[in-house]
Amino acid sequence: QVQLVESGGGLVQAGGSLRLSCAASGRAISTYGMGWFRQLPGKEREFVAAISWRAGITYYKDSVKGRFTVSRDNAKNTVFLQMNSLKPEDTAVYYCATKRSRFYSGPLWQIESEYDYWGQGTQVTVSS
Repeated sequence: QVQLVESGGGLVQAGGSLRLSCAASGRAISTYGMGWFRQLPGKEREFVAAISWRAGITYYKDSVKGRFTVSRDNAKNTVFLQMNSLKPEDTAVYYCATKRSRFYSGPLWQIESEYDYWGQGTQVTVSS
């Protein structure tokens, strides 16, 4: 049974920072790409960032480039999302997910159906 557990969400003022963690169990994520998505109030879930199983290859939604950084610690089976310069429009529930296929190197990082396991989400609220 694969489980992903997000943590690190909370309430922060605009301009502040948060670091989200996603701890995986039941699957060694070292050979899997991992993604972060978010669901804003009243909106569809959207792609935020992803990290390939290959070291150093990352992908970002345009609006978070330069502010968010995705990273991974394979030894801890954990993925992180460092969020800096937070804005009220970043307020959302943030989810991590693991890619279906090992060693994935294609372009479909933003497609939800390409991920098979999801965490329960962690709330991030940015006040103005």
